[in-house]
Amino acid sequence: MDPATTEGHRERPDAGEGWVTDVLGPGFEQLTLPLAPDDEGEVVATLVRYTGGANGDGAPPSPRRWRWPWEHEPEPQPQPAASGCDVLYVHGWSDYFFNPELARFWSDAGARFYALDLRKYGRSLREWQTPGYMTDLAVYDEDIEAALGAIAREGGPEASARPLILVGHSTGGLTLSLWAARNPGRAAALVLNSPWLEFQLSGIGRQAIQPVIGFRARLDPMGPLPNVDLGFYTRSIAKELDGEWEYDHAWRPDRGFRTHPAWLTAILAGHATVAAGIDVGAPVLTLVSARSVLQATWDDAMLTSDIVLVVDEIARQSLKLGPNVTVARIDGALHDVFLSREPARAAAYAAVTRWLEGYAPGTDREAPPTAGA
Repeated sequence: MDPATTEGHRERPDAGEGWVTDVLGPGFEQLTLPLAPDDEGEVVATLVRYTGGANGDGAPPSPRRWRWPWEHEPEPQPQPAASGCDVLYVHGWSDYFFNPELARFWSDAGARFYALDLRKYGRSLREWQTPGYMTDLAVYDEDIEAALGAIAREGGPEASARPLILVGHSTGGLTLSLWAARNPGRAAALVLNSPWLEFQLSGIGRQAIQPVIGFRARLDPMGPLPNVDLGFYTRSIAKELDGEWEYDHAWRPDRGFRTHPAWLTAILAGHATVAAGIDVGAPVLTLVSARSVLQATWDDAMLTSDIVLVVDEIARQSLKLGPNVTVARIDGALHDVFLSREPARAAAYAAVTRWLEGYAPGTDREAPPTAGA
């Protein structure tokens, strides 16, 4: 049975219980992070860590074999591309973390992998809350700081020396980019997976609609907005349909969460901030599909395209995140590049590895000299 079931997600750990087994099963644990309450009451975020990998579980290196004096020293072997780093992943809108393969990739790359379910999403969603609702993207600073604090406590005295790689999908990419710009020097690198950096109707469309949405937000901040999600994206990723992934459809609804004017006003404000130009203070890799297919009728091309955002706009706006930005366009990729079919996923992971090997964020990837006999 799929570990991330609707029945399972109702049995959430209480804040303060410490690390417990996660819904993803063996190799994953979760920690509830208490946050300041808001108008709807109690608020938490949830940090997920991967403990199942040889490189990501903090295990000490194997002891070196003693050698006879006449034996040659072995050549130093290069360390994995993200060796010594901490990775923090943040999901997108109407989403949560459910991709074990992504965790294993980063662990194999030498990093300690963590994923954050933001307040009112996934593991952090409570029955009395409006899913995903917020009125300012900066509210997630508290979630991120709580996660980084927990990571630092787990890492001990040397945690502050471990470079931080931020990995964000869609709205999570926008959120992390804005956070990094407000906190220069905290992140060593950003890897953005189809980040939602611009409105689908382009900058001109955003500027035209922003005053209208802002007016509605003042009159009725939580009023419903039209649902434009036709369920095609779910069809492209759900295993029981045309996709390859099992997940909790209560935490990731087939047609997305209901949206509200105050929420969209916050998103548009984030887009405007990026459009004006920011500096995230670290190298950026943006991964996008090679093409977008945005239409009201199903087409099999949607199985190999971004059907949520306009990839050309994402690529263009990515260049406004700082002076060191790389854009990789992955043929056959979906909106979530790492949920694409295997050939596209493999190409995406290869692109990340090449980029990490080029930048080596904050680490010396060469192995230390071997000890003498």
